[in-house]
Amino acid sequence: MPDIGWYGLVLVVAAGATAALTVPAKRIALRVGYVAHPGERSVHTRPIPYGGGAAMFMGFLVAVLASAIVPQLRPIFVDSPEMTGVVLAAGAMFAVGLIDDVRDMSAPAKMAGQVLAASILYFSGVTMYELKIPLAGFFVLTPGIIPLITAAWVIALTNAVNLIDGLDGLAAGVVAIGGGALAVYGIRLMGLGLLPSDNVGPLVAVIACGICLGFLPFNFNPARIFMGDAGAHFLGLLMAASTMVIGGRVPTAVPISGVTYFFFAPLFIPLLILGVPLVDMAFAFVRRTARGQGFDTPDKEHIHHRLLRLGHGPRRSVIILWAWTAVLSSFLLFPLFVHQVNAFIPIGAAALGVGLYTFFHPGLRRGNGEEEDAPPDLGEGPPPDEPRRVSEVVRFPS
Repeated sequence: MPDIGWYGLVLVVAAGATAALTVPAKRIALRVGYVAHPGERSVHTRPIPYGGGAAMFMGFLVAVLASAIVPQLRPIFVDSPEMTGVVLAAGAMFAVGLIDDVRDMSAPAKMAGQVLAASILYFSGVTMYELKIPLAGFFVLTPGIIPLITAAWVIALTNAVNLIDGLDGLAAGVVAIGGGALAVYGIRLMGLGLLPSDNVGPLVAVIACGICLGFLPFNFNPARIFMGDAGAHFLGLLMAASTMVIGGRVPTAVPISGVTYFFFAPLFIPLLILGVPLVDMAFAFVRRTARGQGFDTPDKEHIHHRLLRLGHGPRRSVIILWAWTAVLSSFLLFPLFVHQVNAFIPIGAAALGVGLYTFFHPGLRRGNGEEEDAPPDLGEGPPPDEPRRVSEVVRFPS
């Protein structure tokens, strides 16, 4: 059985380190001019410093070092190079996002950076080995296809998190909920003997959850600091790595009766814990392709923009998307603890409640003459898939 208490300690260390590092990161960003300035394509109305991504990355490193000195977690570090690979790949992805924040990178250049990070994961063994597809069966992946799947996985999840980073606190909250659910899922599988205790996935998911929790108080509306592409790309990499090593290594023989769908891993894991950003990315791809546009063509048709047009304020829009993430994540977790079909009744009721609140609450409030919560700072700067111009950076005197 994994020692859950040590994972909880790592969570606290990750959150505390990130929170402590966010304040100096904000000051340094202001000093060097690493600041998002409002412009035609931005949705915030005042200069906001970047630097949140750097604080989260440093918090990640602190949590990894703290984990390495815990005797119960040492096997994760000494038995394989996987954690080293995650750290190196995370550093590469953070660097790509940082360069894109400071100097506008082309889409092919960003894609090359994402492939580089995926290659680091592959060569360090952080990838999936097997694939179970509904109605098609169980497949052991061949060495020739694993690099392609690893690259596609990293690119998909990285861009999904980046695209959803359009309102204050949205991406950090979604990853916190999804990472927490994935960590509980992986630790539970360890307890059932379906994952080895040295699997790196639950630890990476715990740290991802922790750094987001530490960053959220500074990023929720009205945000005092942004994570930027550096943070969004970095978080996407962590979620890609953890889902691959958990979902792609569950054995085909499952000793739990009445549970089938969640063992179609790794397909359902990201679809559930990161359902909101993945659906948003899929709609963006279809929408822009149908218009004959490139995938990196900016628009304001993302899920959070639609919620704003429905009448929800920025805070309520973020909380609604957090709620959807929590509901979807519960579909992943409940079958591991409650094996009866009745377990899905409260989940369905929660989904119905969130759905009704999403689509009908604004109209009821307007009908009662109440105003929506719409403070002036609506989000995290320019839509994350739009290039940033030099004119969108304001430099403050030192």
